[in-house]
Amino acid sequence: MKIEPVGDAAAIAILGESVDLATVRRVWAVAALARERLGASALDVVPAYASVLVRFDPATTNLAHVMACLRGAAHDGVDAVTLAPRRIVVGACFGGDHGVDLEELASGAGLTPARFIERFCTAEYRVAFLGFLAGFPYLMGLPLELAAARRPAPRDRVPAGSVAIAGTQCGIYPRVSPGGWRLIAQTNAVVFDLAREPAALFAPGDKVRFEPCKSLDTAVAEVMWS
Repeated sequence: MKIEPVGDAAAIAILGESVDLATVRRVWAVAALARERLGASALDVVPAYASVLVRFDPATTNLAHVMACLRGAAHDGVDAVTLAPRRIVVGACFGGDHGVDLEELASGAGLTPARFIERFCTAEYRVAFLGFLAGFPYLMGLPLELAAARRPAPRDRVPAGSVAIAGTQCGIYPRVSPGGWRLIAQTNAVVFDLAREPAALFAPGDKVRFEPCKSLDTAVAEVMWS
């Protein structure tokens, strides 16, 4: 573990070097404790796969205090916070125009498209963190036989709601954007909306699974508490 300054108004806790659920759970706990203990002094708390960055208000606290807070949160870890993940079921239309890479990925995995969809939808995913675009969820839990490398060159335009794979992770594009992940499906769920509170549909720690839909009109998300 390392606690380091990032300029004069931010600090980062690096909690590991691997992408695994145990490390990510520790990240979630440290982020939650940092928000609680720093209060309004924390302008932003940003979890990633193995780190937590805190931007703070120099008018209300200082770098030494924030670094000490991160060190204490890292020491206390998951034993000091209750993580209450939600369950989110995301409806999605697979293949065809909604998932142009599905057939190629299924063939590469030695599966039929139907079997690929079945394996993808029977897995349970965890939201590791949000990044890349506002609200974009990085999802852990993809079955290893479905893993696929990014495209050699990104597409100029990926539709909003695209469900995509890159390596051993998957995600959902909140809006139209360039992107190099492999597209397998599309959802009509609103992944990010500034008029909503909270704006992001997903949060770190959420449990996610996907459900095939025949129509994009019915491909929405249902949020439930565990």
